[in-house]
Amino acid sequence: MAGKISIIGQISEIDREIKHREKLYPRLVHEGRMKQVEAEMLMERIYAIRQTLVFCKENEADIRAYMAAKKAGELP
Repeated sequence: MAGKISIIGQISEIDREIKHREKLYPRLVHEGRMKQVEAEMLMERIYAIRQTLVFCKENEADIRAYMAAKKAGELP
């Protein structure tokens, strides 16, 4: 397994996967190999993953500060 992967790298990979699914799922639905409701649910999930990663990136400094304070015993 690879070492740590940056949050930017993770967001980039999710973006790549989203583009792939946006092309793939309509074809699978059209061919009857996937139901539309399933495609929508899976897309909602991957968009939620992206939102979580972006939130973490946007709040990275605060998250790191909180974790450091917690580790130092400054927080309950």
